[in-house]
Amino acid sequence: MSNKVIAIVVDGMRYDKACEALGFIQHLVETNQASLYKVKSELPSLSRPLYEVLLTGTPASMNGITSNQAVRLSTEKSLFHLTKENGLRNGTVSYYWVSELYNRAPFHFIEDREQEDESNPIQYGKFYWDDDYPDSHVLMDAEALRRKYDPQFLYIHPLGVDVKGEIFGSESKEYREQILKMGSVLAQLLPIWIKEGYHILITSDHGMSEYGNHGGITDGERDVPLFIISPKVEPGIYGEVVPQLAFAPLVCELLNIEPSDKMISYQFPGLKGKVTL
Repeated sequence: MSNKVIAIVVDGMRYDKACEALGFIQHLVETNQASLYKVKSELPSLSRPLYEVLLTGTPASMNGITSNQAVRLSTEKSLFHLTKENGLRNGTVSYYWVSELYNRAPFHFIEDREQEDESNPIQYGKFYWDDDYPDSHVLMDAEALRRKYDPQFLYIHPLGVDVKGEIFGSESKEYREQILKMGSVLAQLLPIWIKEGYHILITSDHGMSEYGNHGGITDGERDVPLFIISPKVEPGIYGEVVPQLAFAPLVCELLNIEPSDKMISYQFPGLKGKVTL
């Protein structure tokens, strides 16, 4: 069985709107080809702290990335570090904050835009800094990177849903349309990735309030989806709310590598074989 993972983190995509608007992905759920979970994000429900949560499996009180203004390298072992240590290639197309967490801080806009260095935690990366850099470009940049470097772990981070949510709010036509556009691009790429044998995870860092903000404790700000397409996970819709800290050790399980000693042990619903992470 493949040990290749593609993880897509659609920034700012709340659970209920994703369930409504991601039509092809929901088709895969309905036809028992994918699974759906509700994830409760860690606090604060802000981007940079939650990138660190997703990629290291540690909470803000442990890792110290407590706000969007924490511009420094992470001191924790991330999925990029772990894949590199285990002889796997990794790559990402992400907002530049991800580069600042794991490769170099502060970000150098000329030198750090495209990165290719297998000695770095992030080995192959392309980073953007304009918040309105199109989601379609992020995903196609990632597909080009995948075809060129064949990473076993590919992390993709589009920002457009978050941008529309912060401008117009979660109940707006514009926010829902941006999720529909995301679903359309993913519908073009998912069949390719499935055929290539990837385990595919689609989630978000945080949700969005009707007022166009996040950072607090409401369900709209914290509840995000996790769709999984993998032969190692039983298809279906799961009622148990999953802690966001379980994401990183799940990726380790799918990559067949050991999680870091700071990642939580969690019995992931529907995971076949070894069920305790």
